[in-house]
Amino acid sequence: MKIIVAGDGEVGFHLAKLLTDELHDITVVDPHSELLKMVESNTDLMTITGDSTSISILDRANVKRADLLISVLHDENVNLMTCIIGKKLGARKTIARINNTEFIDHGNEALFNSLGIDHLVCPERLAAEEIVDLLDRSAATETFEFSKGKLLLFLIKLDEKALVIGKTLDQIASEFSYLDFRAVAIHRNSRTIIPRGNDQFMINDLTYVVTKPDGIKTLLKLGGKEEFEIKNVMIAGGGRIGLKTSRRLENSHKIKLIEIDREKSVSLSEELDNVLIINGDARDIDLLQSENVEDMDAFIAVTDSSETNILTCLHARKFGVKKTIALVENIDYIDISQNIGIDTIINKKLITASYIARFTMQSEIATNKVLHGIDAEVFEFVVKEDSLVTKKSIENLNFPDGAIIGGITRGNESYIAVGNFKIKAGDRVIVFSLPSTIHKVDRFFR
Repeated sequence: MKIIVAGDGEVGFHLAKLLTDELHDITVVDPHSELLKMVESNTDLMTITGDSTSISILDRANVKRADLLISVLHDENVNLMTCIIGKKLGARKTIARINNTEFIDHGNEALFNSLGIDHLVCPERLAAEEIVDLLDRSAATETFEFSKGKLLLFLIKLDEKALVIGKTLDQIASEFSYLDFRAVAIHRNSRTIIPRGNDQFMINDLTYVVTKPDGIKTLLKLGGKEEFEIKNVMIAGGGRIGLKTSRRLENSHKIKLIEIDREKSVSLSEELDNVLIINGDARDIDLLQSENVEDMDAFIAVTDSSETNILTCLHARKFGVKKTIALVENIDYIDISQNIGIDTIINKKLITASYIARFTMQSEIATNKVLHGIDAEVFEFVVKEDSLVTKKSIENLNFPDGAIIGGITRGNESYIAVGNFKIKAGDRVIVFSLPSTIHKVDRFFR
């Protein structure tokens, strides 16, 4: 697929790098020549320095032959204009990053479709939705639903309380004759393992598991985790994500929001009816204590500074807060953040890439998720008639080594993948895949 990525910084660069792993023909358009020099030195991407709303620049990028034009600059007006012009010049499909959620509320997407913009993506809204989902599943480090909750992806960090420590997958399967879940990946010492029967669980493993709803109780028991109710929440940072998260939670939770900017604090107090707004610095330990941080069930740090978010979550953890969530925009910080005690990391680049990636596949993708802190993705494929995956049982498919089938939904039923299961057309199949394997997996579902 020929793809043009218009960006003005790390989001565009990260997205282009991710898509390059999937063997697409990528052209990056960016106004910053220094950044593009760095891109060229680290990748095989074609780059063009310039304004993505310029017809001549889009012509140089060969937009008339583009299968997909993605515009992810920080200025949403530039993104909208880039997609409108690009579509008129021949791009088959366009995606624009936006900040204003009004554009995707109340049926307004149809208006943008008529202008030539096929899809709108708002990273801040996606991040807020992910945070709310994480509060609903308090024992999980990361979670995601497939087929309206018929199958779920859980990330659990194993500690000394986990009953599976030292055991292999085969041993666990023999002790529990019927499991409603399946481990699809283990992240250990910055390396991702697609587990097989003789792989053993170890302390501090980040374990990704696909589960049926009925399997959650046993899964948490084996993982040494317990669900707990989250009612009191403290949020550091009143930017777009903090505001959107507060709006989603204010009628169901008791929220305290700390914002360092006085004018923004006043504005937030006018926009949020049931949230206590505190004008102050979330890094101030005395402030946290005076606002009873020790009574919080969850602490969410979403300021513009990754360092502040990491630090304040560590402070909250020290005071006994059970659930900590940090917005970490520097991808290099993610791995270390997970290893020093922060429960969950949110990254807008990864969330944006997750949303966009499905539009670059030739197979039909119902949902997908790029995972935080791990170089891998999870896809929900819709199985086509006569696709390769329907020809044999799972154990005989010769599925790529860097991927694993976790579960299947068929109508109202869900199944955990086992070797003798035969996939049929119309099924929805959950696949965990490393980036280098995605294009091989795609061929099984075309």
